[in-house]
Amino acid sequence: MREFVLFSRLGRTDTNWVNLRDAGRLDIAVECAVAAFFLSHAIRKNVVFHAILNGPPSPPLHLRINGETLHDVRTDQQTWQQILKKVLSGKQHPGISLAKTSFETILKAKAGISQIYVLEEHGTDITKVEMGDKPVFVLGDHVGLPKKAETFALRYGEKISLGKHTYLAASCITILNYLLDKKSNLY
Repeated sequence: MREFVLFSRLGRTDTNWVNLRDAGRLDIAVECAVAAFFLSHAIRKNVVFHAILNGPPSPPLHLRINGETLHDVRTDQQTWQQILKKVLSGKQHPGISLAKTSFETILKAKAGISQIYVLEEHGTDITKVEMGDKPVFVLGDHVGLPKKAETFALRYGEKISLGKHTYLAASCITILNYLLDKKSNLY
C-alpha cells in the first residue's frame, strides 16, 4: 500500500465555484489523483490519496480516495469536477469520502503504521532511501507545503528528494509510482 497526502492551501471546501481552477486550484488535486491511480485501462488498487483542503469557507476538509473501492471515474477534469461538486455537497461516490480532519491528525494516525516522507528538493536522494511496505508521501500544492506543516510532518518522517528540480506535484506522484512499481517488480 502507498499513500499520498496533498496539502492544498486554497482548495475550496464548498461548491460555490464554476471550475476546478477557480476552486482554489482543485485542478491540482485532480491532477494528483489521476497520477496516483490511473494506469492504462486500470486503476491502482494499492493507493490511497488524501487531499487536505484548507480553503474557504470551512477548512480543513479531508478528501480521501481509496483505489480499492474507487470506480465510476475517468481521467478528464470534467468528470472529476462533477464528482467533487457531488462529494462536497454531501453526496456519496464509490471510493471517495470527505471528513472534517486536519493534516496533523492524519499524519499522527499514519505515523504509527507507516513511514512518512516529505518531498523536498533538498531532502535525501530517494535512491538512497530504504522504503518500507507502507510509505506515505507528503506534498504541497502549487504554492508548496507551508513551513509549519512541513515542520510538523518532519516530526514523524524525513525529507526525500526526487532531484534538484522542482516538479509539479502530479509529476512527483507519477515518478514515485514508477519507482515503487519498479522496486516491487510491477514494472
